[in-house]
Amino acid sequence: MRLLIVEDNAELSRLVAGGLAAAGYQSDIVGSAAEAREAVSSVSYAAMILDLGLPDGDGLSVLRELRLKMEPLPVLVLTARGGLQDRVSGLRSGADDYLAKPFAMEELIARLEAILRRPGQLLGRSLSLANLVYDTESRQIFVDDQPRIISARETSVLEILLRRQGRVVPKKNVEDHIFGLDGEVASNAVEVYVSRLRKQLAEHGAKVVIHTIRGVGYLMDVEK
Repeated sequence: MRLLIVEDNAELSRLVAGGLAAAGYQSDIVGSAAEAREAVSSVSYAAMILDLGLPDGDGLSVLRELRLKMEPLPVLVLTARGGLQDRVSGLRSGADDYLAKPFAMEELIARLEAILRRPGQLLGRSLSLANLVYDTESRQIFVDDQPRIISARETSVLEILLRRQGRVVPKKNVEDHIFGLDGEVASNAVEVYVSRLRKQLAEHGAKVVIHTIRGVGYLMDVEK
């Protein structure tokens, strides 16, 4: 899953991104409220980690705007404002949780995972379809209970399709999940990775199929 870190302290954001990467999460980093708004409008994130003291405004304003737009993006507020009223204000503005600085990386990850496990969110310890199982923590794949190796980018495609199995995933969502804000992406990149994933799953004997819904996206289902 791809996360958005909104934090103007470059060293702290780098450390948080590193800790999240070690836990299996990909992150994009922005340092202002304006950049946060732009990122959320262009990329589909699993969750946001939001600092309140941003150089161009209060992070709570970004949060309130999201909630006014009925945007369900889970938000973990990460800030030096640790007083009771600050926490109440953050939660009432729409935050899903509130963590004061300084903090332990283990607690941040635990709180983030708790948010993502809530009904309607994206986190599950394992995802399965037919004889295929994907462990979201170890990023390991099993077919008929046997571990199989699939390359990293194809694993990212597999994850988002499994999380929405039986439903069409727009091509843009797949692209965002793989690349986020990493820059220019070749126009056929998603098609290439989906094609490679199909081939790898077939070689491993997975009884699943990835349908291409022309002009829309992809759908993973049980092989008939």
